Amino acid sequence: MNIAYWIVAGLLALFYFYAGTLKVIRSRDQLRPMMAWVDRIPLPALRALGTVEVLGATGLILPPSTGVAPSLAPAAAIGFVLLQIGAITVHLTGEDRRIALNVGLTVTAAVTIWLAIRL
Repeated sequence: MNIAYWIVAGLLALFYFYAGTLKVIRSRDQLRPMMAWVDRIPLPALRALGTVEVLGATGLILPPSTGVAPSLAPAAAIGFVLLQIGAITVHLTGEDRRIALNVGLTVTAAVTIWLAIRL
């Protein structure tokens, strides 16, 4: 279970760290080709979302690797499930109805929760 957690959580953390960093540092124009929904939310909210993603990615990796507050890992994964439920809602209420990635991330985060509880 330990190896499975590190593989799944590591991939999830890499994805969210990358996506969150892009949301924090790139302009709306640079993000638009990848994320059609960026015009629907204010820029400070977009930056905050990126920050939450980076912090969540850190929460998946740092607590279990250091042994300090390891219960933060399943909490971060729960946060990612909730984040993706919100993302699916945003996609379905807008023009962009492509949610396959969001569903995949939701399932991956749910598996991460299950694995983190068993660490």
